[in-house]
Amino acid sequence: MFNRICFLFLLFMIYSFLGWLMEVILQFLEKKRFINRGFLIGPYCPIYGWGSITIILLLYKYKEDFVTLFCMAIVICSLLEYGTSFVMEKLFHTRWWDYSDKKFNINGRICLDTMLPFGILGCIVLYVINPFFTNILNNFSSLGLNIVAIILFVLYLVDNIISFNVIFKIRKTICNVEKDATEEITRKVKNILTKQGILYRRMVNAFPTIKNTKEYLINLRKKIDNDLKKFKDR
Repeated sequence: MFNRICFLFLLFMIYSFLGWLMEVILQFLEKKRFINRGFLIGPYCPIYGWGSITIILLLYKYKEDFVTLFCMAIVICSLLEYGTSFVMEKLFHTRWWDYSDKKFNINGRICLDTMLPFGILGCIVLYVINPFFTNILNNFSSLGLNIVAIILFVLYLVDNIISFNVIFKIRKTICNVEKDATEEITRKVKNILTKQGILYRRMVNAFPTIKNTKEYLINLRKKIDNDLKKFKDR
């Protein structure tokens, strides 16, 4: 049982790293500079790790049915992204990403532009990536894999503690700003955080669309009012 957990954790770290690498490359192509994506300091995005492991454990039986696999991968990854956005917003009063300006979005948390790639990535994971890395890991001894998994878990745990401490301080900053601001909250928060140290600047750069919930609701209300006005003027 312990060997199985360690094996899955190593796969989790591999997929988290690959997800981070993909995000970094996409950001580099768009902004022509390196941005350490994700909530954590290290080179990994856990949401990709959780998504991949969930797909491997739940959808392996659909491997022979491409259409079902594709659709189920979309559902699982979209639920994971929506749930992560919802929980993080409730915990930190902050929107870490926002798809409200994209068509076919659900509460700005997920959108069609990201859902379809989830299905493609899910199929690539099961058909190509997972067999490749599983074969590599199987060539190592259980003891060696367990030692590596334990070391990585300790580093991952420390990273989570440090990163969540930074995020909770970001939440405190947001709450302090909210006391005397109803407009441009996000801009003021970013200005304050970028002066507090490299870890805070990294978080701001990693999530350039980070948006305080209060400002998000203000902007959403304005958008609804404008849409209603346009409708009445027809």
